[in-house]
This record gives sequence, C-alpha cells and structure tokens, in this order.
Amino acid sequence: MLCLQETKKEAVDRTTCQALWGESDLCWESQPASNSAGGLLCIWNDQTFRVKRKITGRGFIFMEGIWIQDMQRIFLVNVYSPCDAPSRRILWEDIKQLKSQNSDGNWCIMGDFNSIRDPAERVSVTQREADNNSISEFNSWLEELEVEEAQCVGRRFTWYRSNGTVKSKPDRFFISDAWMSLWPGSTYFILDRNFSDHCPILLKSTNVDWGPKPFRVFDCWLKEKAFTDLVQGTWKNIVVRGWG
Repeated sequence: MLCLQETKKEAVDRTTCQALWGESDLCWESQPASNSAGGLLCIWNDQTFRVKRKITGRGFIFMEGIWIQDMQRIFLVNVYSPCDAPSRRILWEDIKQLKSQNSDGNWCIMGDFNSIRDPAERVSVTQREADNNSISEFNSWLEELEVEEAQCVGRRFTWYRSNGTVKSKPDRFFISDAWMSLWPGSTYFILDRNFSDHCPILLKSTNVDWGPKPFRVFDCWLKEKAFTDLVQGTWKNIVVRGWG
C-alpha cells in the first residue's frame, strides 16, 4: 500500500500510478488538489488488499477492506491536514465520526497531520514557542480516537525547510489496540528524504522485542462510573494462588 499526501495534482491517471507503483497490476483512489494545493493518492494491489468501501472527503481518503494475507478486515485513513486550525478541526471531526462507526476495528490512520505532539518536535532558528493549545488539541483528538502512535525508528523529524533552518514532525502512523494486538511488531521507519521536503515513512510489522507492553488507560474512561465499577469488581474477584 502506497499513500501520498500533497500530490498537487488535480487529476491522476493509470500511467502516473504505474510509474509510482512499478507494476501494472494496481488499483488507486485519489482526491484532487485544489489550485495545485493538497491532493491525496492511495495505490494498492487488489490481490493483497480487497477494498469493500471507500470514502473520499476533504483532507482524507478512507478505505475499508480485507487484508488478504491474514484475512482480516482493516480500516485505513490517508490524511492531509490543512494548516489552519478551523479546517483541521472539521477534518478531525470527520475522521472521528468514521472511527465511531467501528471503534473496535483494526485501524491505521496515517499521513501529514500538520500538527506536533510535543514542543520538542519543532525546531527553528527563531526558537518560536510552540502553540501549546494546538498540541493539546491534537493529543486530545488522538485520545478520543483511542489510537496510539506506532513505535518509531529513524530520524527525529520528518519535514525540513530547504535551507535546514526549520524542521518538525508532522508525519505519523497511528494504530488502534486491535491492530497492535493483531500485528504487535508494527513499527514505522523515517527514511531519508530525496526531492521532497518530507521524509517518507514506512510502516512494517516486525518481530522486534521492545520489552513489556505498557499498561494504557484513556482519561475519558475515568469519567465513566461503569469503568470504576468494572475495575473494582474485577479486582475483588481476583483469586491469587501459591506463595508470594
């Protein structure tokens, strides 16, 4: 599966897709650019990924289908977030609505989010302070989606200004707990960039042992009384055997 953001193309044809994919056996879905800005493209092999449903919206391509090798239904979202906050919020709400339709599925949400998760993920010569509200909003959205960033290997940043004075990390892969349970070695690699100002990122399922899986809890769960009752009931019913 190949997912591109900011294609800057108002139309994509088979010849272009074949040149990018390297083979003639392919399928593709695109979202046109507007006045040479934006644009999304997904390319895949129908023998590997059998698409059952597609939705193209402003800033995203959503695909639901069967990953043939494991015969698992997966949900993929290719994202290119706008730079302005109001438009980003609209996009994030659209994706949240899609996720809510099958919240427990195998989800992978990837692309250029035009946002960072921590002030250290943006560096510039002016050392302008990061927008903490924007960072908090982005992290809260991810928490509501109930997705986690896949383990990352490679460079610290994914975007560089041509003169190297500014760099940041807007590109990522986010996956659901169900995805991680199915493919526990899911890791994305930040590769060397070429003609683009963005580094390509590659998601792979590896067998690298990163140590014990950390316990995770979402803040929103703590606001539900049913969650507290479940934890208390489970704790009281635990039976410990042996010596300790």
